[in-house]
Amino acid sequence: MTIIRPKLDPEAEAAVAALGFASVYDDFIARLQSLNVGKVMPRVGEVFPNFSLPDASGRYRSIHKLHDGRPIVISFNRGLWCRFCVHELQSWAVAAPALEKAGGRLIVVTGEIGDGASAIQDIIGPTATLLCDVDHGAALACGLAFPVGDEMKRRYLAIELDLAAIYGSDGGFLPIPATFVVGGDGVIRYAHVDPDFRLRPEPLDVVAFLAAMR
Repeated sequence: MTIIRPKLDPEAEAAVAALGFASVYDDFIARLQSLNVGKVMPRVGEVFPNFSLPDASGRYRSIHKLHDGRPIVISFNRGLWCRFCVHELQSWAVAAPALEKAGGRLIVVTGEIGDGASAIQDIIGPTATLLCDVDHGAALACGLAFPVGDEMKRRYLAIELDLAAIYGSDGGFLPIPATFVVGGDGVIRYAHVDPDFRLRPEPLDVVAFLAAMR
């Protein structure tokens, strides 16, 4: 399975370097890894937890009813403020026809609400489902959320990135991006969870894995 690390255009790379975020990210991820963040998670061979969350229109949807006997991909995503997450969402939009042909369905879980949630739904398209993880409850239950910490919140606020406004809550948590392939029986067949939020599986590789399950 290919793991991708999206690249920025030169101007964006220069801006990140000027803000000192490259080294900040490295230190932040090293801290998460030392604390074993993401090690307690749903694992391959286990039944994926069932939970109900509102979709972009506010209608509550449950995981079990969404897959309805067909394989699904569940992607935990930090939201539109994260350039790596936007790249992944756009890549899933490109992979949508292949996923549909393979008989699968994409479910994106994010803490974003309101207009942000609607915008994500627009990116992933009508064949996918966006679920709003209010207060990161589902991510926390799955071991996929952690306290962001005062230092990172301060740095984000310095570039006018207010996570409390984005997520509609000042709980101070961030989700770990994660990708699961769940069979029609509800059992997890593939899982990618890495506190290094810059690393994501290539969606077309995930689709190929799902198709091979048939």
